[in-house]
Amino acid sequence: MKQPNSTYSPLAALNTPAGRALIALAIVIVFGVLFNAEGAFFKPGTHRDAFRQASVYGILACGMTLVIITAGIDLAVGSVLALSAVCCAKMAIHWQWSPWLVICATVLVGAGSGWVSGGVTARLGVQPFIATLAMMVFARGLAKYFSGGMKVSTAVQQPDGTYEYVDVPDLFRMIDTRVFGGNVSVVTLIFLGCVAVAYVMLAYHRWGRELYAIGGNEEAARLSGVPVALSKTLAYVASGAFAGIAGICQAAQEQQGDPEAGTGYELIAIAMVVIGGTNLMGGRGGMGLTLLGVMTIGYLEKILSINAVPEAARLMLTGVIIIAAVLTQRRGRT
Repeated sequence: MKQPNSTYSPLAALNTPAGRALIALAIVIVFGVLFNAEGAFFKPGTHRDAFRQASVYGILACGMTLVIITAGIDLAVGSVLALSAVCCAKMAIHWQWSPWLVICATVLVGAGSGWVSGGVTARLGVQPFIATLAMMVFARGLAKYFSGGMKVSTAVQQPDGTYEYVDVPDLFRMIDTRVFGGNVSVVTLIFLGCVAVAYVMLAYHRWGRELYAIGGNEEAARLSGVPVALSKTLAYVASGAFAGIAGICQAAQEQQGDPEAGTGYELIAIAMVVIGGTNLMGGRGGMGLTLLGVMTIGYLEKILSINAVPEAARLMLTGVIIIAAVLTQRRGRT
């Protein structure tokens, strides 16, 4: 007769990364119920908008998860988003390229930026913090250079110096719309698609297992035959590609390419990944955890917004939450 597992305990389950992430999300939801801004929290539109506003950050968090699992970090995603948004707007609005060509070219811009960061980190041995910090500055400068320091909008400058307004591209209209009776934003579906792709790669592909091995012990992974340099570089390429997708969504929602877009987005993406439970030391984590982190930060931002909490207070609270999440991870390892 099979004996029941006497070591199982609900409290032990709550002390896992997933359990702690669920507790954090539950606490935020309770705050929303208590501070509901005269019932605004209970309206379906509030939840729809919370997911829509968190989606661009969440797409960045998908790539950030892959990098952090290798014990790395990517500080450039916000700037790469801006560069991608500027390129996307240039191609879609000014040059009027076809939507698929715009999408492919923009994702390649992001992936190329990630390839440079990953190559400097994995091939040249530069610390990820330094390599991606350099790319953060470089990509921001490149975005300003391509845009002439101005927003790339539907006001197109003519050879005689005058401006002529053109229509918003169909690609932008399609992304910045709602489906299923207006209850779900297309950008949210794009985010969920990114989560699904990253989940499959981590859970079922050999490359995903290699990333976990590198984050757990890079030298042991190398001795076991893992192509460490290639796998790490591909993690940054994927992060850059996700930043390119986020740039397309950002440009579509704003109907312009802003070289100043994405400032500070990398910090929010990191917060989402860490609050979800992915370990900053590498080797542990996953997309399911990141999804919980995205929901937690997304709902927290929305609850603070509907209660008219100033942006300065939101930023300070995000910093406190990151520290709390890291300390919780340390306690969970002891």
